[in-house]
Amino acid sequence: MNAVPVVGLLDSGVPEAQAMASRRFALGDDGTVESQTAHSDSLGHGTALAALILARAPAARLLNAQIFDHRGITSPAAAAAGIRWLTAAGARLINLSFGLTQDRAVLAEACAQAVKAGVLLVASTPAMGPCVFPAAYPGIVKVTGDGRCHGDDIAWLDGARADFGASPRPVADSKVAGASVAAARVTAALAQLLAIRPERENSAVLRRLAGTAAHRGLQREHYHDR
Repeated sequence: MNAVPVVGLLDSGVPEAQAMASRRFALGDDGTVESQTAHSDSLGHGTALAALILARAPAARLLNAQIFDHRGITSPAAAAAGIRWLTAAGARLINLSFGLTQDRAVLAEACAQAVKAGVLLVASTPAMGPCVFPAAYPGIVKVTGDGRCHGDDIAWLDGARADFGASPRPVADSKVAGASVAAARVTAALAQLLAIRPERENSAVLRRLAGTAAHRGLQREHYHDR
């Protein structure tokens, strides 16, 4: 079994040198999703998350599915196409640092197919307010920002709203913060565990992460995604 964890980033892009493969997914003029050559990351969101993941799990190989445009806008269909491509390309983990307020069948189906294929999907969710998708779908590892966490700390929340928490604080000089960053920190921790024991089943990897958590139970204060 491959000891190098392959991590998929469904985001605004990553530096070309950091990705083993990249594709951009966007709606064409006819309303269908087009697979295109990836552009540079004009938002910096995906770049910040990639740096965070590689800092903790330097052995990880990144797959870049670019779905956000320069305004930070995407569509459920484009996100679904990105998830399907990442799954087919061999991702063991996929980081989903975004949330849609409305359920969309096309996104739900793509997530279900990835989970069935054995992919760990890690999605961000705000600490309060309405549930968001894809975090609310079955089989998704739900992560929120937890102010008790610092650096690489992970919290085991084991709640209906979130499974894990991590620091919501910005990455280095980046302004990227909130539950998006927390999700990437959990993705990085999972990638690190898989680099050590790639044969572990997903349930065992999650139990291991929960067992080494620095904090347990819900935090008293709530931190929103930004």
